[in-house]
Amino acid sequence: MLPLKRSTGNAAPPLQRRGSNSYYSTDEGFGPLGSSHFSMLRYLRRVVYYPQMDFEYTFTQMKLLLRSPSKVYKITSWRNQTKNRWARDDPAFLVILCVLISVSSVIYGLALGRASVASIVSLVATQIVIFLGSGMLIATFFWRLANARFRARHSHSVDQEVEWMYAFDIHCNAYFPMTLALYVLQLCLLPVLLRPNILSTLAANTLYTAAFSYYHYVSFLGYMYLPFLDKKLVTALLYPVALLAVAFVLFTVLNINMARLTLSLFFPLSVPS
Repeated sequence: MLPLKRSTGNAAPPLQRRGSNSYYSTDEGFGPLGSSHFSMLRYLRRVVYYPQMDFEYTFTQMKLLLRSPSKVYKITSWRNQTKNRWARDDPAFLVILCVLISVSSVIYGLALGRASVASIVSLVATQIVIFLGSGMLIATFFWRLANARFRARHSHSVDQEVEWMYAFDIHCNAYFPMTLALYVLQLCLLPVLLRPNILSTLAANTLYTAAFSYYHYVSFLGYMYLPFLDKKLVTALLYPVALLAVAFVLFTVLNINMARLTLSLFFPLSVPS
């Protein structure tokens, strides 16, 4: 009879099979990105696997972000109770947002003089890089800030941390209404916003100030609903709204049109600043 092999406490958890081609770990521990190695691989794999994405649920979330963003984070808290994670495991929201940005960029390119395929592809790539790049930088900044400064310390509770993927989810949530305002609505209002008069400047600056203020508000709600963060400290995320109000007054008085200024960076020949 062969002797039994004694298992150690550091042994890796076994892999089990779920479905036909998907493996998962029985270890439910989460690292700094908010998921285990295998759950991160599943998230990336689902980006290119359409049947695994729940678009109906994603569209519901997008509607709520426009009408009642706090309900989105209530749903997030329920997900944490059932799945033991705050971040989404479905990339459908990210995919839809990238498609919306890409389609809007193509329309802008056609409307403002970028007729060649190469220039339109370059414009689309630039906008996607801005969205993802700014998202990773902002998520990393607030992830570190929340974990270092905002966590409430309780001696008799389990120490919890903000997941990096959840911080990126918050950026995506906040970016969606801003995309509708500064990509879709602005496109419809271009004949009005680009006129060289003070009323157009007032309208354009109001649109930009409202869009960026709503971005900060939705971001604030995302961290406010985490029970292990200090609510008084999280309110600091609303301070940039005051700076936006000051910038709105200053830019309007100086007749600096934010729509003309922003679009002139991408279409200098069609939209002079």
